[in-house]
Amino acid sequence: MTELLEKLCSLPGPSGCEDAVREYIRAQAEPYADEIREDNIGNLMVFRKGRKQMDKIVMLAAHMDEVGIICKGYTEDGCIKFGFVGGVDPRVVIGRRVLFGDVRGVVGIKAVHLTTREERQTMPKTRSLYIDIGASDKKAAEKKVPLGTYGVFDSDCVRFGDGMLKAKAIDDRVGCAAMLTLLREQPAVDTWFVFSVQEEVGLRGARCAAFALHPDLCLVLEGTTAADLAEVDGAKQVCGLRHGVVIPFMDRSTIYNQKLFETLRMLAERHGIAWQTKHRVAGGTDAGRIHLTRNGVLTAGLAVPVRYIHSPSSVAAIEDIHGMLELSRHFLDYLGEENHEF
Repeated sequence: MTELLEKLCSLPGPSGCEDAVREYIRAQAEPYADEIREDNIGNLMVFRKGRKQMDKIVMLAAHMDEVGIICKGYTEDGCIKFGFVGGVDPRVVIGRRVLFGDVRGVVGIKAVHLTTREERQTMPKTRSLYIDIGASDKKAAEKKVPLGTYGVFDSDCVRFGDGMLKAKAIDDRVGCAAMLTLLREQPAVDTWFVFSVQEEVGLRGARCAAFALHPDLCLVLEGTTAADLAEVDGAKQVCGLRHGVVIPFMDRSTIYNQKLFETLRMLAERHGIAWQTKHRVAGGTDAGRIHLTRNGVLTAGLAVPVRYIHSPSSVAAIEDIHGMLELSRHFLDYLGEENHEF
């Protein structure tokens, strides 16, 4: 699964422009799928028959999109003025490489020698940044990168340290990689695997997919914020790498179904899978829209802790990644048993 995740992270897919990711996932899923749907907003919905047919519709969901940038204008000397697609801290992009298709650039800011003391003590505004693509003038820049062109961080996937992975877009290519892995196997029960779009700009795709499929229950697979750093105290660390898969009970968009939460916790303990929950209510996922669809959907979540999330260099532990995959698999197996009640 790690190799699959590395491939997915290397693909460009900012919110609203997930084409490359969707095409790759579709090609990988087609040999195993019993049905594939794409809707008008761009969601990819893949159905795989399981070893057992259920009287309830089961859905797994992960989003294909990543945070990115978009061209909004030009300077007279040929640099790009830009905005962020999704939530990005301007501090993490200064000096970073970006890609507009096959056009490379570097995010720049006024040199430190030219700044005032006050400027050095405040966080830069996006409007004070620019992207240098090496164009000779404004006209050349307009030709290379037309207005409205999407861009992504130009960041390699690297394994390092004691089982760590650095890449862009771990949020949420890690969920997509887990679902593709489960899809290639025959799941225990009939399952819809939903690869959604535009999560980073308002959980948009998941709302459409859930309305179309009308699931009875859903498991959302995600990457989630970890701030397990020396200068961050207690609960503010949220969760930690190498402490296991995260089973959230709530976030800012969802109170997860209590029975499903307890089931996931029970399965983790039964099968010896390390797990944790979030110590701070923060963030939100596609579950925020899914659980409110139609007459309501029983919804739970699993997540991989990710340091430096929404940056060019997100970091996750490979053992946590495999923990989420394993617990997801056991959850589907549990649904195939006779003695559960949801």
